[in-house]
Amino acid sequence: MAKKIIYTVVAVVGLAAASGAAWWYQSRPVKATEVSGLQAEGSGKGAPAPGAIRPAGVEVARTERVSIQDDAESVGTLRSRQSVMLRPEVAGRVKALGFNDGARVRKNQLLVQLDDTLQRAEVSQAQAQVSIAQANFKRNQELVAQNFVAQRVLEESSANLQVAQAQLALAVARLSRMAILAPFDGTVGLRNVNLGDYVKDGADLVNLEDIRSMYVDFRLPERYQGKLKAQQEVALSLDAYPGRAFKARIEAIDPLIDANGRSVSVRAVLPNTLGESVLGGKRLQGGVAVMEPLRPGMFARVKTVFSVNDAALVVPEEAIVPQGGRQFVIKVVTPAELLAPAANLPSGTEFVSLRQEVQLGSRRSGKVEITQGLVDGQTVVVAGQQRLQRDGTPLRIVALGRPPQDAASTPVPAASR
Repeated sequence: MAKKIIYTVVAVVGLAAASGAAWWYQSRPVKATEVSGLQAEGSGKGAPAPGAIRPAGVEVARTERVSIQDDAESVGTLRSRQSVMLRPEVAGRVKALGFNDGARVRKNQLLVQLDDTLQRAEVSQAQAQVSIAQANFKRNQELVAQNFVAQRVLEESSANLQVAQAQLALAVARLSRMAILAPFDGTVGLRNVNLGDYVKDGADLVNLEDIRSMYVDFRLPERYQGKLKAQQEVALSLDAYPGRAFKARIEAIDPLIDANGRSVSVRAVLPNTLGESVLGGKRLQGGVAVMEPLRPGMFARVKTVFSVNDAALVVPEEAIVPQGGRQFVIKVVTPAELLAPAANLPSGTEFVSLRQEVQLGSRRSGKVEITQGLVDGQTVVVAGQQRLQRDGTPLRIVALGRPPQDAASTPVPAASR
């Protein structure tokens, strides 16, 4: 039992001695000869010394000037300037048709005539009643003037005349309902009736479209509400005419925001032609514009351009580091550019990290516009930001489109306008 206790004590003392020796070895002052020996064993210039921060391998990119536009893309539908489905107000049999399918018609042109024999007879009867009432009224006027009848008789004849005139107006109105006229100039569609058909009141007869100019209705997210303006130009592309560009102008903006989709409805107008007005001066078919090629219901891709910056400063999207509702980038700078000197940098460190808050603009094709926080010629980290938890971290450039020396010294020339 005593020997077991002795062995245990010896083991504990041995472990304590070994731990103390290890602690002393790690915390002892490093001699200059040892430091030079470690540097000689390193893989080259800048090998880290004991206690120094190891360089972090990162990928970087240069800021650049490009032309960028603030725009929004959406889809829309072409609609007629005016559109109506013609329907009869009363039932009747089709007596005549005054149009051909797909033809142009004029305002007040007769399109469908229902059988109006009964209504014309009612008008004739009402006209006769008016004639009788007028004669009685005129005769009573003369008799009252000669004091042969009382004034009451004249008043009754006047009332009878008014009733007869009202009945005539009612008969004429009933007669007019038997004729369906074009309410505006336009193009009719395909008729749904034939001669001799009996149609009920409210039945579809034919649609009438005013397509001399077209509407395009589309929606945009509510964040664009403040940028939309009347008469603003929008660009359209149609699947029906691939490769052709159309121009339209915003005519109206719905004041009501859709609470479900959080979007605003916009209506633009464009001429219905394939002439030079929509093809940038290119003429078609021997210089003659093709009229009314667009049709209601066509699918349209709409691009609204709010502004164009010919010399926007951009960086790759990967360079942006969001944090707490703010946006940052990690700049690649020299140690001399730090506000406070970094400690424990490896010998020969050329580049270190510096966090910089930025303001963002438009995003396009993997690039994001920087409106504040960066200038021409600066280099930012695009991969490896997670290793850079504090400013002054030494960097080892893994990939760079342009040499980092140029990035630190030579600004990128601004794009010509």
